[in-house]
Amino acid sequence: MTVSATTRSPRAHEKDGVDYHFLTNEQFNRAIEQDAFLEWAHVHSNRYGTLKSEVEKYIHSGQSVILEIDPQGAFNVQKAYPAAVLIFIAPPSMDVLRERLIGRKSETKESLELRLADARQEMQLKDRYDAVLINDSLDECAKSLKDLMYVYETKGA
Repeated sequence: MTVSATTRSPRAHEKDGVDYHFLTNEQFNRAIEQDAFLEWAHVHSNRYGTLKSEVEKYIHSGQSVILEIDPQGAFNVQKAYPAAVLIFIAPPSMDVLRERLIGRKSETKESLELRLADARQEMQLKDRYDAVLINDSLDECAKSLKDLMYVYETKGA
């Protein structure tokens, strides 16, 4: 899986280069100017992006690439890579998503409401994806994702 870049501050348990590439606004702007991003977007009051170098290292080695990105980014990636397979991973319900976000203990009331509003908008776009998985159980969802990847990877074989 690739490591995305973001302008948001790291959470207590997150490590730069492992969870995200944490960039200042100036560093992010420089990367945009250098055309270093495959895609980037404003999400939840911050900027997030996928560095081309992160994707290319997998593609050049013949591996599949998993990007954990919002719909705006996904549709931009699909423009650059028309064979990209878009898989929407949805929560079982908005109530479950709310509880999961609260359980993280990393959201302010304002950021929680912003994330839920964004999630409602993102859910409206799920029909534009090749597949939709419901993340009711992490283990089951991961297994379904693995199975789905196998189907798409062997489809052209």
